This record gives sequence, structure tokens and C-alpha cells, in this order.
Amino acid sequence: MDYMKKLIGLLVLLAIAAGIAWYAAGREPAPLIDITAPQAAIGESGELSVRIDTPSGELKSLDVLLEQGSTRVPIFSLAGGGPGAAPVPQGANGLLLVREIGKRQIPELVEGEARIVVTASRPVLFGLRQLASTASRDITVNLTPPTLSVVSTGHYINQGGSEMVIYRVSPASAASGVQVGSDEYPGFPASGAHIRTQDAGLRVAFFALLWDQSPDTPIRLYARDDAGNEAHATFDYRVFPKSFHRSRIEVSDGFLKKVVPPILENNPGFKVADPADLLASFLRINGDLRREDAAEITALARDTSPEILWQGPFRQLVNSAVEAGFADQRTYVHDGQVIDHQVHLGYDLASTAGAPVYAANRGRVVHAGWLDIYGNCVIIDHGMGLQSLYGHLASVGVKVGQTVSEGEQIGREGDTGLAGGYHVHFTMLLDGNAVTPIDWWSAKWVHDRIERKLEAAGAPPVSR
Repeated sequence: MDYMKKLIGLLVLLAIAAGIAWYAAGREPAPLIDITAPQAAIGESGELSVRIDTPSGELKSLDVLLEQGSTRVPIFSLAGGGPGAAPVPQGANGLLLVREIGKRQIPELVEGEARIVVTASRPVLFGLRQLASTASRDITVNLTPPTLSVVSTGHYINQGGSEMVIYRVSPASAASGVQVGSDEYPGFPASGAHIRTQDAGLRVAFFALLWDQSPDTPIRLYARDDAGNEAHATFDYRVFPKSFHRSRIEVSDGFLKKVVPPILENNPGFKVADPADLLASFLRINGDLRREDAAEITALARDTSPEILWQGPFRQLVNSAVEAGFADQRTYVHDGQVIDHQVHLGYDLASTAGAPVYAANRGRVVHAGWLDIYGNCVIIDHGMGLQSLYGHLASVGVKVGQTVSEGEQIGREGDTGLAGGYHVHFTMLLDGNAVTPIDWWSAKWVHDRIERKLEAAGAPPVSR
């Protein structure tokens, strides 16, 4: 009898302990779900991004549905998988699920309201119990692409050169611009080009056909809205093919001794196998470091004004002689052996050692200091993606953020960086891509290609 009482008592205690454990397990946190994308809408394309935070990143289930009316479309199930990768760990306790969820992936989608529903659960109490949570987001399905129409006429572009187009995009909030092959050049509100208009969708875009892009490279307008819908439109243009000079550059031991050590000293983060091996270090500088500098110049292109800051043709360095031209395809030779091939994307303009260097046009300084192969260098932003670069300076006389006028001194001519003698390396840039300065030095080109179109669209005439 006592044995039965003890057994019953033990069972009661176990039941109480189990109840307490069950209750305590239920008090633990369920998975925390954060739907980070989409924020408001999807269209032909769209991205779902869901972060789930749960202890140790452990889940029992994860299900994502897209609901629209009576339609229920499974997006992902931890049990059933689905297209695309599984959730990716994010730190100690997080998981990230990313999926494409536009019309292309879900043909059942129609325009209108929809809801994304995410349910997740995690095991507790040795898997005997699951704690679940649900999150949802109401979104809009928008399948109507933006519209584009061209306003300007007469687009002529030199291979290696620049052009400008004026167009209209609707809705005005859509990202838009010009595609040249795989390159994209964004459009800017026309008010930034001094065009008097109430049309919020009127845009101005400068674009380039790079020296190494074929004359038959397709050029067209593009627009993308917040829902991922995309539109394209063609416009009239004519390309003028160009041929570019080829040259042979003799690399002497004296040149290596002059240029390699200062470049390495000014960029301690750039490592070479043996700094004493000047030829091997030069090849790394002329190749790898040149590409790093190009990436930095491309990054600086994002620091551009939405307004045109310049006016009229750009000024060539006063009393300068051209020592090398744009897109000069160079073969480097050392001791009679070909060691490298690079392309010179600018003009080398020589005057006298220490001669003043002036801003080619009005703008805002976005770089003022050392830039490796360019030595002491100044880059000036002129707005809407257009910038000018001045390399190999002996000294820099301006600061980042400073506004300079055309003809204002920005430094002095030198031979820093990869320069064999005193000169200024000058080039024009569109969204970080080098384009020939020849166009921008020409008053006729500036008027025919740019000022004419702006005036036709409503900008005040440029005083000459």
C-alpha cells in the first residue's frame, strides 16, 4: 500500500514537473520574422527578403505564401524546398531567405492587392513542442511598365566620345537613363539643366560610346519602376567610328627607379612581392594598381551634382603641347622585350615644369591628392555624371568640396605618378568612364550636341 502511494506520488510529481516544463517551454520566444522586402510593390520582377531570428538558427518549419484573392501561391517551404537556395545563416541566431517573386516567377499574379504571409516555428522541450509565429505584409502588384518618349533630335556620337539626349519618363519616380551595351548612364531631372518646365518626368542624360565599344553597340533608353517593371525605347542616333593611335613606350631602368618607389611609398596598402624588383613592381602598378585606380574613379563618379555646373566649351591647358592622345594603345618594351600592353585614356599636355594648371570649366572638387598612377591628382565634378581629371601634378592647390571657376588655378604641372616627364594627364569622364576631351574642347561641338537641345527644350540661350 505504501508502495502504491509512493508510486502515485512520484507520478503526480512527474506530471507536475512535466506541466511546469511544458509551460516554461511555451514561455520561450518564438521565431522573430522580419519581411525586409518588398516594401510596397512587385511587378514583372520583385525580390522577397525575409530574416528569421531564432536561438541557434534552429527551425522546425518555415513556410512562405503569396495570397491574392482566392489564389494561394507557395513561395517556399522548409519541408518541401522549392526553387532557389535554402535560408542562409546570418550571425549566430539569424537566417535569411531571398527569393524572386515577380510575374516572371509567378505567372498567376494579376494587378491589384496581394499579401505575403510567412510562418515559422522552432522546436523546444527536446522537440516535443513547437513555438510558431506569423508575419505578413500587404503589397501592390503593378504590372504596368513605365513609358518613355524622346524629346531631343539629332544625336551624333564619336566612338570614344559623348552625347546627350532629352526624354520623358512616366512615372517620374522611375529610374531611367541610357543603355550603351551593358553600360548604363542615368538621367537627371531637366530642371538641373536650367530647362524651364513643370514636367516632372522630363530628363537629361549624358552618355558615351567608349573607345573599345563597337560602333554597332546598341544604344537605347531604359526605365525601371519600384515594382521592377522595365521599359526600353530607341531614339535616332548616328555613330562615327574612329581609329586610335598605337605607340611603343621604352621603359628604361632610370624610369623605373624614378616612378616605382614613390608610388609604393604613397600606397603602403598595395603589396608587391619584392619592392626591390622594380620591373616586376612596375608591371603590378601598370596593371593591378591601374585597375584599382579606375575603380576609385568610378566610385567618385557617384559624387555628382544633379545640376549642370559648367558652361560653354572646356578650356585646354594654356600654351600646352600634346605629347600623347586619347586611347593611345601602348606597347611597353624593356631591354628590347615586350613586357606589357595598356591603353592611355587621356591627353598628355606639356607646358613647363611648375606651370599653373587651371580648371577647364566650373565645377566642384571631388578628389584632391594622391591617386597612384596619376600621382598628385585633381578630379572636378561638373554635374550630371560629367567630370574632368588632372594628373601628374607637382602640387595640388584645392580641397575636396571646393567650388572652382573656369580658369581658376588648381595646382602646378609636375611629373608625379607614372610620368616620365613634366606634363598634365587630362581626361574627361562620364560616370567614371574616360571619354575624349576633343569633343568638350570644341565650342561648335558643345553648341551642336548640348546647348542646341537644351534651348529647344526650354533652357535660356547661352550668352556667347
